[in-house]
Amino acid sequence: MADRSTAPSASLVSGSEIARLAGVTRAAVSNWRRRYEDFPRPRGGGTGSPLYALVEVQAWLEKQHKGQDVTGEVRLWQALRAACGKEMVTGLADIARHVAGVQPTGVLAREVVQLVDALVAADSASEVMAGLVGRFVDSTRRSGSDQVTSERIVRAVCHFAGSLEAGSTVFDPACGIGTLLLAVGPAQGLTRIGQDIDPHSASLAQLRAELGGRTDVTAVDGDSLRADRWPKLKADLVVCDPPVGVTDWGRETLLLDARWELGTPPRAEGELAWLQHAYAHTRPGGRVLMVMPASVAYRKAGRRIRAELIRRGLLTQVVALPAGVASSHALPVHLWQLTRPRTPQDAVSAVRMVDLTGNGVDGSLEPEPAQVAGVPLIELLDDAVDLTPGRYAAASDRDYSAEYAALREQLEVQMGLLSTLLPDLTPGQRPGSLDGPMVSVAELARAGLVEYSNAEPVSASEQLDTDYLRGFLRSAANVRRSTSASGTYRADGRGARIPQLDIEEQRRYGKAFGALQEFEERMRAVAELSRQAADLARDGLGNGALSPPPEETS
Repeated sequence: MADRSTAPSASLVSGSEIARLAGVTRAAVSNWRRRYEDFPRPRGGGTGSPLYALVEVQAWLEKQHKGQDVTGEVRLWQALRAACGKEMVTGLADIARHVAGVQPTGVLAREVVQLVDALVAADSASEVMAGLVGRFVDSTRRSGSDQVTSERIVRAVCHFAGSLEAGSTVFDPACGIGTLLLAVGPAQGLTRIGQDIDPHSASLAQLRAELGGRTDVTAVDGDSLRADRWPKLKADLVVCDPPVGVTDWGRETLLLDARWELGTPPRAEGELAWLQHAYAHTRPGGRVLMVMPASVAYRKAGRRIRAELIRRGLLTQVVALPAGVASSHALPVHLWQLTRPRTPQDAVSAVRMVDLTGNGVDGSLEPEPAQVAGVPLIELLDDAVDLTPGRYAAASDRDYSAEYAALREQLEVQMGLLSTLLPDLTPGQRPGSLDGPMVSVAELARAGLVEYSNAEPVSASEQLDTDYLRGFLRSAANVRRSTSASGTYRADGRGARIPQLDIEEQRRYGKAFGALQEFEERMRAVAELSRQAADLARDGLGNGALSPPPEETS
């Protein structure tokens, strides 16, 4: 168990965080650890991922005069952000292609190329990419993005995955840039296979592995649910941090798909589609470790599938992780573990429920006895089929007051962001004033200005702004054009038409559309935070962990 006398988890930093703090590569921090006897000793974490006290690290950096200059990696990161904006994955993938001797998909800025070449000449291409990817992962954690799996979730998945035998196959059907796929299990000796809907992310995952000398990785692009590139694959372990809250996952075209062993997922239960897709790719005796929003454990729409999962004895463990381990929100998430039985006798008779919500985000992943409960299947098969570990495992050290305060603080932050995100719009010339020269998206695609490799079309030219394109595709007129008689909406909008405006006007509109998109995403986060805060408050008031404030007397 973790030493509870050590510094609070909030004041502990990893080696990669020290590198970003000092503006150096992770290799430099590794060298400091070996070369300097007075380098701070680890205060937490494991042998492979030690954690250090932030105050001790800061004092040591100041004493050694480290991190005083702006390094080449920092200048490269700043130049890349200036050149790529929101398309950082595309920029990182193109840098990886450049250093690997592969033709980039776009044109890298001259300053970026010069800085990359200088860093690679002084260090290895692998270390340069590792430093850039580390900065990207850290920036998504701080900005609240869900583009990559957070380091804390990776740590949890790796912990519960345990050891893997040499020669095992690991599969991630939503691998992104490879954060989870490359981390689980030993560095060598496994076959790792991934797929991601974003071609730049899949390419970056593949090139990261190749630049690091790893030949056991194959990552390809494609929509895993609609266009599975590995239909015959059976893996020993499937890990996945799937897209959350996506309703357009292809249900209408996949109603009779053979993967739905437990039942056809409702439109609003895309996470249960991913769960069954992952399970379909496990061999007998193989396991699934799936990151799930806490709400999937109890939502009414998914009750029948959860019940079937329990009846067949496939669900072996549900772990409720602490609030804050995800990069995009402060809500708890669960890890569901499924095992495909080799024989009917191998099906489990009870589910191990683990409630770690009372632990710190960087605390121990080994539960106390009171945080674990083995629940017989029959007890789970009630009207709700609620798989929330907290219902069964008494998390005795759960700090309701601190958790509730953190949720309220997060809500205040998100609400404050909402007011700044909603764009300030002025009256237009008149309704219908943009009904001038129009061009169809199909024509733009034929001209090579639009690509369809993503879930939604993207610009393939500097003549067209992606946010402008997507914004007008969601206009009322184009939604009607893209909706069939049966009510099915196609996001690609090949029959849609958009106004012909010059690129500067496109960017002006695109900026507004992009702000609206982010506003809507934050609204969904606020709604989920609000639900979580209300549930926690009711639970705390009901069990005595929380109480209303005393009334003021005059």
